[in-house]
Amino acid sequence: MPACPVSRRLLALTLASASLLGGCATFSPDGGFGAIQSETAARAGRDVVWSRDDATRAQTRARVEALLAHPLSADDAVQIALLNNPGLQARFNALGLAEADWVAARRLPNPGVSIGRLTRGSEVEWDRSLHLNLAWLLTMPLRAGIEARLFEQTRRALVLDVLRLAADTRKAWIAAVAAIQSEAYQRQAMDAAAAGAELAARMARAGNWSKLKEAREQAFHADAALAVARAGQSRLQARERLVRLLGLEHPDTLQLPERLPDLPAALPSLPDVEQRAMDSRIDLQMVRLQADALAKNLGLARRTRFINVLELGAISNASNEVPLQRGYEISFELPLFDWGQSRVVAAESRYRQMLERARQTAVDARSEVREACAIRQSQYAVARQLRDELVPLRQRISEENLYRYNGMLISVFELLADAREQIAAVNAAIAAQRDYWLADADLQMALAGSPGPAVLTPLSPASAASAAGAH
Repeated sequence: MPACPVSRRLLALTLASASLLGGCATFSPDGGFGAIQSETAARAGRDVVWSRDDATRAQTRARVEALLAHPLSADDAVQIALLNNPGLQARFNALGLAEADWVAARRLPNPGVSIGRLTRGSEVEWDRSLHLNLAWLLTMPLRAGIEARLFEQTRRALVLDVLRLAADTRKAWIAAVAAIQSEAYQRQAMDAAAAGAELAARMARAGNWSKLKEAREQAFHADAALAVARAGQSRLQARERLVRLLGLEHPDTLQLPERLPDLPAALPSLPDVEQRAMDSRIDLQMVRLQADALAKNLGLARRTRFINVLELGAISNASNEVPLQRGYEISFELPLFDWGQSRVVAAESRYRQMLERARQTAVDARSEVREACAIRQSQYAVARQLRDELVPLRQRISEENLYRYNGMLISVFELLADAREQIAAVNAAIAAQRDYWLADADLQMALAGSPGPAVLTPLSPASAASAAGAH
């Protein structure tokens, strides 16, 4: 029976179209990393590099060494983390995995070939067939669309990882510098306490000071020494957290300034900050892409509900006694036991689950940005009040007490106690200044994605010293 010419032309056209579409699917030269670099530069103002070869690693190492040659600013610390953090470099490889899935979805599966040899007496028969997964070919545009959305989702997730690392590094730098500044003031408090304890001991030996007052001065000295030890621990923890984020193998090369940056003269206004967050947050863009991909996947599951396997093959049977036979065959799966309902129900459940997650993400985004904005304003007011009112008042009180001491109206112990209270006020101002800069970093992160939990290295408390010194 002769083969149908229309079917042959249709088969040839289908194979040619499929080969053309499959041949167009190639990997991009930069693996999609250029978009990450552009968005990172626009949002964070810093470069990010994917070190995939020795030349790039050498250039990155040189840039890091140049930045480490002087005390790091917060921006320099962020730049080093974006260049040198090993965890970030490892996460960049997810881009290659996602692009590989996308390219694979746009390429034809390899055809199947079968060859059989049969003999009947002197007759030798050769059966040859070439099979192609026609179901894959028909659904290839839909699958490619799904993988394209997942690839874009992976790219945006990596941008969010970059911005979150930048925010974490900035916060770690703030905590480390604040710990250095606080430890310096705690050492001043301990020096004052040591002077008071030594003077009390001498006066007690001369009989001019009671044992109770001497014990109080010694207890305060011991509390001040403990506060210095805790401040040293806080400084060490904050520094090591920063070293980990920077990916430094030799922490001795890290230099930090001794003071936090000053507070800004005024806070910039942020009109429509909620709407701005809804328009620019990357986590919202990611859930939208994932919801679109799941919607496409649900459509695919419904279309392939009854026929999940469909193969088209060309057959050629050759024999040494009969003419050559040619033809084609189509094989598919009969939906007798599995009507594909389980796949459809699973796809519908994933889609509904994603819609609820998207709604929750939107609610969280609005709440997080409102919270971050309010906390930054509150921390700014607290820091300004401590810096502009409480610390100057403490300084004025110390000056007045110094005049009274010079006039022999108060004792040296009262002067030392006042010095300790002034140092405690300065420490509180440092903590408030640190908290403002941390709140500012959280707000910047909240405009790009979820800021995550705040990781604070507490400054050494001065309450014990203040309480002891307030006697």
